[in-house]
Amino acid sequence: MASMHIPLADYRTIYAVEAVEKAMEETGAQRNESLNALYDRMKKLGGVRYVIKPSATDSLDPLYEQCPNFSEVVDDLKKYLALAVSGNEPMHFTPILLLGEPGVGKTHFAKALARQLSTGYEFVSMSSLTAGWILSGASSQWNNAKPGKVAQALIEGEYANPVVVLDEVDKAGGDHRYDPLGALYGLLEQETASHFKDEFVEVDMDASHILWVSTANEARHLPEPILSRMLVYEIPRPDQDAARAIAAQLYRDLVGAHDWGFAPEPGDDVLDSMAALPPRDMRKALLAAFGNAKLAGRDTLQPGDLESTRPGRSRRMGF
Repeated sequence: MASMHIPLADYRTIYAVEAVEKAMEETGAQRNESLNALYDRMKKLGGVRYVIKPSATDSLDPLYEQCPNFSEVVDDLKKYLALAVSGNEPMHFTPILLLGEPGVGKTHFAKALARQLSTGYEFVSMSSLTAGWILSGASSQWNNAKPGKVAQALIEGEYANPVVVLDEVDKAGGDHRYDPLGALYGLLEQETASHFKDEFVEVDMDASHILWVSTANEARHLPEPILSRMLVYEIPRPDQDAARAIAAQLYRDLVGAHDWGFAPEPGDDVLDSMAALPPRDMRKALLAAFGNAKLAGRDTLQPGDLESTRPGRSRRMGF
């Protein structure tokens, strides 16, 4: 029987309610209804959030099977995990950057990591960012200003230490005067992150517990000072055995989550067909294949059910 690990919960003060009340007295806050509304919500929610502490040194072991091509990353994360468990502390690790071609499972790994750590998960698509204020907020003096994604995650979320994924960080663009990566210089350093101040909120917040995972196709577009703050990993495309393991896990997850009547394990011929797909395409291909099997009146998958779902297959368009 697989061992069960119950994570431990502690608390951290992310911001001081007294500081919020003081900010509300500022004349600038009186002129911005959105900011006043946010301050009211911050007072209502309070400044204390859960911080999750791992309870066992093997908490990340399932990732070896779920994401076999990320074994080097898991090996290193387990060192931080051992220190956290030994000191009865929250998990913390140097921000990591996952490099690899599209489809190798970088975002899937970050979600699986958050699930194993039992903490929150926040996703930021950096390719859609054109200004640094998306992360760190814009001054309340600007029209339509609002807090950045970091402050939103800490204010609205339950956890002080969520996994925050900066997806495709190498594709962040925009006017160089408003560098989308500018906020990261302070946020990726634990000491400065403990006194993070969103430009909209203008109240000190403790962002030092955030677990940062960034993804990119290549590192050459990233500034050296940003790279120096991260542990960089080259993620390979999974080999045949690893791809089969990923496919089998996805199959089990889907079958276990639904009462569709399929066998608990896929056949070898189905696994071979799935292993030819990039990891990012496996889930949607499986869902379509299950539907194909049901339409054919079967409760078992056949390789042909997957063939009709492969990317690039031509489709007739009609009305």
